[in-house]
Amino acid sequence: MRRHLLLRCQPLCSSMSPARSVLLDLDGTLIDSQPGISASCLAALRALGYDPCEAPNINIGLPLEDMLQALLQVHGDDRIGDAVTAYRHHYGEYGLLGSEPYPGIGSALQEMRQTGLRIYLATSKREVFARRILENLELATYFDGIYGSVPGGKLDHKPELLAHVLFEQDICPSHSLMVGDRRHDIIGAHAVNMRGLGALWGYGSRDELEAAGADRLVELTADLARVVLSMLD
Repeated sequence: MRRHLLLRCQPLCSSMSPARSVLLDLDGTLIDSQPGISASCLAALRALGYDPCEAPNINIGLPLEDMLQALLQVHGDDRIGDAVTAYRHHYGEYGLLGSEPYPGIGSALQEMRQTGLRIYLATSKREVFARRILENLELATYFDGIYGSVPGGKLDHKPELLAHVLFEQDICPSHSLMVGDRRHDIIGAHAVNMRGLGALWGYGSRDELEAAGADRLVELTADLARVVLSMLD
């Protein structure tokens, strides 16, 4: 039923622009955000009364609520909403600045842009944070649109987010591609009839991406533009 509802949100491809589009995840695909995310997770745990001596084992790339839930389970704590609030407060002030683009990402974006490809960001991170990160790293100008989650829980999960981007930008799924480093990116892409390209330099593993049904894998950022274009040609 959920998949049916997602597909109903998409107009027919015959009415869409034939332009090719690539949708890109952020954390683990374009940027290494682990230092900032780890710092904000520690801040969230401290805000809830815990004092971890070192950074906990964080499964980066999961939706924020799932990531924090896993950390709180160690303490038998179910205050996920409070943890999310504390995390976002710290991340908005400090954590988002602890991100660096993976080597070669800027060149890959430029190469894709020069071919006329439409480029969109599709991240489960809050859209306002994603936009600030890209602007801070001087990558925002490569994108035709920046999409992420919004207050209230809307668009927190990849299938809904991708359906929203396709609808808003009048994109035909068969002329587009989702690139990400975790299973959620691939599963989300397939839920809206897009292909999914798995990035192996991120936080997910080859086994995870293959199990999710990735249509293809790319090992190096230097090959990203070439592989994306070959899949869309």
